[in-house]
Amino acid sequence: MSRKLVSLVVLLLMLLVFALPAASQTSGEMVPTIIVHSVTQAERPIEYETTRLVVENMRELGLEVEHRAIPWAQMIDEIWFSRTVDSAVADRPFQMTHWRMVGRPERSDPDEFTYNLFHSSVRDGGYNFIGYNNPEYDALAEAQRVEVADKEARLDIICEAQTIIRNDMVNAYFIHPLTPQVVNTSAFNPDSITTQAGIGVHNFWTWIGIEPTTDDKTLITSTTSFLNNFNPLEIAGDAPSRVTEMTWDRLMRINPIGVAEPWAAESVEWEDPLNVVVTLRAGMKWHDGEDVQSDDAAYSFEAALAGTTQTDEDGNESFRAEAPDYYPFARNVDSIEIIDDLSLRFTLKTPSAAFETSSLAKLNLLPKHIWEPIINDLLEQDDADVNSIQEEIPIGSGPFKYVAYDVNEFVLLEAFDDHWARPKIDTWLMNVLPNQEATLGQIQSGEMNFLWEWPGDPGVLQQIVDDNEHLDIFSAISIGFNYFAFNVRYAPFDDVTFRQAVAHTIPQEFIIDNIFNGLAAPADSFVSAALEYWRQCDDLPTYDFSIDGARELLASAGYSWDDDGRLLYP
Repeated sequence: MSRKLVSLVVLLLMLLVFALPAASQTSGEMVPTIIVHSVTQAERPIEYETTRLVVENMRELGLEVEHRAIPWAQMIDEIWFSRTVDSAVADRPFQMTHWRMVGRPERSDPDEFTYNLFHSSVRDGGYNFIGYNNPEYDALAEAQRVEVADKEARLDIICEAQTIIRNDMVNAYFIHPLTPQVVNTSAFNPDSITTQAGIGVHNFWTWIGIEPTTDDKTLITSTTSFLNNFNPLEIAGDAPSRVTEMTWDRLMRINPIGVAEPWAAESVEWEDPLNVVVTLRAGMKWHDGEDVQSDDAAYSFEAALAGTTQTDEDGNESFRAEAPDYYPFARNVDSIEIIDDLSLRFTLKTPSAAFETSSLAKLNLLPKHIWEPIINDLLEQDDADVNSIQEEIPIGSGPFKYVAYDVNEFVLLEAFDDHWARPKIDTWLMNVLPNQEATLGQIQSGEMNFLWEWPGDPGVLQQIVDDNEHLDIFSAISIGFNYFAFNVRYAPFDDVTFRQAVAHTIPQEFIIDNIFNGLAAPADSFVSAALEYWRQCDDLPTYDFSIDGARELLASAGYSWDDDGRLLYP
């Protein structure tokens, strides 16, 4: 055999080896114990029970599976920050977890999920905590962003992206919650409550527009989760985000029908596909009395773009964003020109179909006089980022301002009198109530008058409303979704067939009917059924509940079982 032919054979063998899943390195050995995370039963019984059910079904495949239920604050550390073996938070990365993405107004455009959940550039510190890396998908995620002229063409791209994710089964979607909320309609005029498409009634427009029916102008609500912190450059979870969107203004906001409209901006004018001029409202104030000006708006984006370029021992350069949560939403900004005290021009690197929704309506406006020294200090440090910052009393320009808070107990806001859209209520109080019995007791007794977050049995809420004439229930399908996320960096979840088999162990209809009591819609994509236009796709791949089907799928991929029924790698 010639040297040239030998080299070719060796090359082909190498390509074959690298094409095989990592699981092949342990051929014939048992698949090791799999740990599936969820929050505790006390915090979110629905998520706990769903996970427990799926874990039992996975065991039917011959797997040793452990259900690890931990508090949400601890889960953030073990999942979000422990995505790789290099993590300093845990000894090993997570494998599989129950997770949820909540419905936020700016998610009315599918770009945020299409790009930020799966693009390979946000694997290390962004939303892509599962570690997905698919160049074909990356190209689609980038292409839909720049398709500004033809909405139908953008729809085709997003449908193709949904199909790839469904085929690759990196996330096993199963429901979009119907987000039931209970309101005391003897305390508030029900006609003043706004239902926002894909969000429900717990939204910005309700908070500023809800009308008290008595002299008591305090809205009292609760959350099951600790509040972490309040920081305009960190996306710290559902409950803190509700507070953030009320206390920091944005240039645009998503209106109740899901369209971006000017907010802190008086006008947003596109000069061409790359240049947009934003003019701020006159007379806006920060909560400390300083004027809101165009250099503040510019700095809000500059802060999101701030970071340092680091070089490793091999000479490879990498960029570390100081605000990793918001960097993806600002990264397409090429330059910002201050025109005058109230006007500025954004120049984009590439045309962006979602710039208004996912950038102008996403980034919080920052007071430059407060945040510029903070960011400059962080840039001098090697391992710090903005997520570690907590102001003693945060300063924004929104319609509510901070009075007091304890991230483990409560946050108290009051209406900002100098805001052009001053709320009709005077105070807004959110208490941390992890105990479900306490939550139910308070909404019935009147200690709470707006129950916006309920992780328990929705049927319980309906019964309480039926028994209390002063309470009404509201619900709407959410933009958000519940799913099982797989860390695709490591075996066995680096194998698409294994992930597809696990998807077959999720009894979607049973979960909707018996755990959610019908207050959920089936999910098969990261694009919610609430976004009807963006779901006009050909049928996505299905994964019906079938233990036998899952076992057949594994067998077809070369998996086998030992004499004790334990699953063995191919």
